[in-house]
Amino acid sequence: MLTPRLKAKVISVVARKDGDTGSPEVQIAIFTEEIERLSKHLKKHLKDHGSRRGLLKMVAKRKRLTDYLKHDNPDSYSKLAKTLGLRA
Repeated sequence: MLTPRLKAKVISVVARKDGDTGSPEVQIAIFTEEIERLSKHLKKHLKDHGSRRGLLKMVAKRKRLTDYLKHDNPDSYSKLAKTLGLRA
């Protein structure tokens, strides 16, 4: 789980405007940060299957959001992929 301070930092990097918390770009950025943190956790705790299931759900949801953004606004998607280091 992300702390409010870290979440605000992630949001400030990709937000469209002040107070933006629901745009696809922001949601994808938050999921990306949570996925990275959970991946590190699972490297230490190999038998934590509940967290592994949560990670797979987050990855699937991020994939749906990125597909939507790629279809809806390709320019924004390519910029976000470059910023977050996702495959374009």
